[in-house]
Amino acid sequence: MKKFEVVEHPSDVGFKAYGKDLAEAFENAALAFFEVMVDTRDVMPVDEFSIEIEAEDKYSLLYDWLERLLYLHDAFGAVMAKFKVEEISPSPNGFRLRAKAWGEKLDLSRHNAKVAVKAITYHMMEIKEEKDHCTVQAVVDI
Repeated sequence: MKKFEVVEHPSDVGFKAYGKDLAEAFENAALAFFEVMVDTRDVMPVDEFSIEIEAEDKYSLLYDWLERLLYLHDAFGAVMAKFKVEEISPSPNGFRLRAKAWGEKLDLSRHNAKVAVKAITYHMMEIKEEKDHCTVQAVVDI
């Protein structure tokens, strides 16, 4: 099964990410998100980031997951290419996500920069959970 694909959009960039379950689909959405910005094959897993998020529903959880990754990119110059979602579970406020991400500081002498992501959007966001696979879709503002 492929990890993700780019979705046509007139002014922004969208992607669909796939997985055997929601956690793997979120991991592949993160990979697709960074692939929009850089060639992730050139990113080394030097630095580890621990991420914990709570959100009211799964759509908000996907949005907040990508938003946190964008924050780490903007604040620290981090680009990432390895992700492990350790937990997506119900919580008193909706849903909780615990994950780790690995990457390094953007180095334009080694990383092929593509486009800059300005924001995450809810536009065209989808989460489809089936018995043996899951698909998530998101659009980012460039």
